[in-house]
Amino acid sequence: MISRRTLLHSSLSATALAAMRPLSAAPPKRKFKLKFAPHLGQFVGHAGEDIVDQLTFLAGEGFTVLEDNEMMQRSVSTQETIARTLRELGMSLGVFVVAVGGNQNRLFTTGHEDNPRKFARACQDAVAVAKRVNARWMTVVPGVFDRTLPIGLQTANAIDVLRAGAEVFERENLVMVIEPLADSPDLFLRTADQAYELCRAVNSPACKILFDMYHLQQNQGSIMTSIDQVWSEIGYFQIGDVPGRLWPGTGEMNYRNILEHIFARMRRTGRDFIFGMEHGPWKPDKAAERACIESYAAIEVGW
Repeated sequence: MISRRTLLHSSLSATALAAMRPLSAAPPKRKFKLKFAPHLGQFVGHAGEDIVDQLTFLAGEGFTVLEDNEMMQRSVSTQETIARTLRELGMSLGVFVVAVGGNQNRLFTTGHEDNPRKFARACQDAVAVAKRVNARWMTVVPGVFDRTLPIGLQTANAIDVLRAGAEVFERENLVMVIEPLADSPDLFLRTADQAYELCRAVNSPACKILFDMYHLQQNQGSIMTSIDQVWSEIGYFQIGDVPGRLWPGTGEMNYRNILEHIFARMRRTGRDFIFGMEHGPWKPDKAAERACIESYAAIEVGW
């Protein structure tokens, strides 16, 4: 299986996680107006490895949302501890990844008869986790190309599988966001217009685009034009600079301009989004962590 990106994760026992203790987050020095969503492990230089301490640090820095790609792989007790801590801190949860299991990279494109049912079962498992952690958004990556089939057939197969998942999520008022990636040329979903085609074909409020600007800058560029073209189907944004996949201002992307473009559309349309912080620091480094946090204060100015 092609590995999806991961950030630095905490190694905390379920026993330690389950321990209750009062939270002592200092009044935040700021409160971000936008829903910027860091990950566990992103600020361990300041907060340490303990998950509750990390969440308390994030709240103290003014963040109101957390992303956790690996939520479905965590123990129930860990999920419950994260959910309880977020609630006590007045925070919410952004995306986690729908874990399909098995040969999930071939699930969407091959056209095997049981593929829609397999995906629907994984989505049902994701619903149980979403209810436990009070989440609404789940990431789906539609696997790799099947080199034995024409692209049109693979697209139709992916639509069938995604429709099966959308039926599960729509009943629960949840949303899967399908994500184009740049990790490998073998991946089936690589551009925003392709994701738009799939979402329009699935035709469900439970199937939208995860517009990860780090990946799409590499695969296609023209980020602001692309946002305009697929705006109606975007459900969620993620941020990372190119090259290096670090915080805004470290690479070639002008996130101040990009975010101001998005803000203008948000104001005109009344829409709201989470902006996942899908990037490093990749190791404990207080100076880098502080630069990362302050970069978000800088790009929020236009809002």
